[in-house]
Amino acid sequence: MDQSKRSILIVEDDESIVLGLKMNLEAEGYSVDIATDGEAALSETQSARHDLVILDVMLPKINGFEVLRALRGGGSTVPVIMLSARGAEMDKVMGLELGAEDYITKPFGLAELLARVKAVLRRDAIARTGAGETVRAGDVMINAATREVSRAGEPVNLTPTEFDVLWCLVEAGGRVLSREQIRSRVWGAEHHGTLRTIDNFLLQLRNKIEADPAAPQHLLTVRGVGYRWVS
Repeated sequence: MDQSKRSILIVEDDESIVLGLKMNLEAEGYSVDIATDGEAALSETQSARHDLVILDVMLPKINGFEVLRALRGGGSTVPVIMLSARGAEMDKVMGLELGAEDYITKPFGLAELLARVKAVLRRDAIARTGAGETVRAGDVMINAATREVSRAGEPVNLTPTEFDVLWCLVEAGGRVLSREQIRSRVWGAEHHGTLRTIDNFLLQLRNKIEADPAAPQHLLTVRGVGYRWVS
């Protein structure tokens, strides 16, 4: 991956964290921009393209959850890693349900955060080099090369990780994948997030893809085992 062409926006009001992240990300070859409050973050994402946003939850003016809600509501699919001193599961679930790719609790190890950044960008790069396979399932169309999804002719906005989870199941060809298998294929074996994360992503995907999320036709649960895709 040519990291020198990868742009990262850090949204954080703690100067010591900003300086540490900026220095180390630039040492890894990334281009780094900074926003210190929620309003500046939204302005920055509108005026420049970024490959990843590292977003703190507790921000002046507009908190990180609202920034993420505005991004996703505006159709942005830029990958987001959230940072927060609040480690409650409810906060993590909220961040993931709003469309974050990952959620890291402060204090965090710098090596861990850099590994998460690389993992998110690596998944995106690998997915974009895939074959131009198109899958149809009822009124759902999935294009692997362009990473575009539509339902009944209307585009469906998925975050990069939502697409990765979806394509992981599609590629399995109807076979059941356990939550552990999905986590390993999408996030990598080094990721230690909870399996609840997988359930949250499937819920989000059903809400976006299924005509009736309460009675899914394509993203099926196999009780006690995992999930499978049905075309």
